[in-house]
Amino acid sequence: MADECALDEVVAFTSELIRIDTTNRGGGDCRERPAAEYAAERLAGAGLDPLVLERTPGRANVVARVAGTDPSADALLVHGHLDVVPAEPADWSVHPFSGEVRDGMVWGRGAVDMKNMDAMILAVLRGWARQGVRPRRDLVIAFTADEEASAEDGSGFLADRHPELFEGCTEAIGESGAFTFHDGTGREIYPVAAGERGTGWLRLSAGGRAGHGSKVNRENAVTRLAAAVTRIGEHEWPLRITPTVRAALTELAALYGLEPDFDDMELLLDKLGPAARLVESTVRNSANPTMLDAGYKVNVIPGDAHAHIDGRFLPGGEEEFESTLDRLTGPDVDWEYVHREVALQAPVDAPLFARMRSAVEEFAPGAHVVPYCMSGGTDAKQFSRLGITGYGFAPLRLPEDLDYQALFHGVDERVPVEALRFGVRVLDRFLRTA
Repeated sequence: MADECALDEVVAFTSELIRIDTTNRGGGDCRERPAAEYAAERLAGAGLDPLVLERTPGRANVVARVAGTDPSADALLVHGHLDVVPAEPADWSVHPFSGEVRDGMVWGRGAVDMKNMDAMILAVLRGWARQGVRPRRDLVIAFTADEEASAEDGSGFLADRHPELFEGCTEAIGESGAFTFHDGTGREIYPVAAGERGTGWLRLSAGGRAGHGSKVNRENAVTRLAAAVTRIGEHEWPLRITPTVRAALTELAALYGLEPDFDDMELLLDKLGPAARLVESTVRNSANPTMLDAGYKVNVIPGDAHAHIDGRFLPGGEEEFESTLDRLTGPDVDWEYVHREVALQAPVDAPLFARMRSAVEEFAPGAHVVPYCMSGGTDAKQFSRLGITGYGFAPLRLPEDLDYQALFHGVDERVPVEALRFGVRVLDRFLRTA
């Protein structure tokens, strides 16, 4: 059982990590080194021998191994990222890098994505050091850089250049899972991620004939680009049910006493009510226009125009994704990947999933643990190159009036103190026997 010191440390660590500004603006504009050194110092205080590794100066990662009691058991990777997305202080109730603790919450950028989990990992390991606890299997602890961009300086670098550090690892846990989802009926649902859609970030390029803005121009690059962007934004992608999503729908339907009718998905989602939010973004591919870039003066028709698309594809759906983009962009617009990562699926009948379920239920009586597929992606994609099967398991018990999912990359990001303490208890219980 986690000790009282660990329950206090997790709050302090979350606050202190938030105060270390690790904003990742993309394009290499980030410096995780101070947060990495903070984590390494606390790992060393737990009797471990952490390595701080960089591909690019200032873009630091931390890796340490905890020896288990069963040398024949496969190792488990436990990972969290140190970088955060930008935050505009003027939009916030508190300064986003204050780490302020008030109203029973820890406030700041990274409170839920994902310095809370980083702090939980540190608090659990330091608690073990005080108690003389060793896990059953080896644990590899990794705090990574650059997850909020390409991961090239983080998990990608570690997987490609330092695979020996993950020797024996077959499974992993990371962010975005085992948080409370309230359905409005009093039920507490805890979705554990067992899949991720693939990432397909695209750059569209339209060519045309440059000219005077007052003249007729049938080869206007902006017009061509705008038409393609509109077609992409308005496209209705067909429904595709992957094994992870099928398992999620099956368990959710059983929870509500429904027979899952996969031939009428829209009706099934409607019957699930608020719980449909857990799956509705993962029953099809998607492509959302996010950025436009064209022209330099109002009376000049530019010779080219560009746009960016955030594309996501289901496991097995990449071929459909690419052929659809070819059709929607048409003959006058080209597209290319600026970042691409694989889609993932993990077995929901694995012993590790059962242990995650058991750990949550021990500290949240009446909890309903269900698998789900993440609409976005995590460092699990890069670690999958090493043959590691990833799950999302960062446990938090949340009050009904807190819209947790809206806080990811949102304004006034915050996490309840009691949720952090719950997370430490569950993580402690799970990691001892995982």
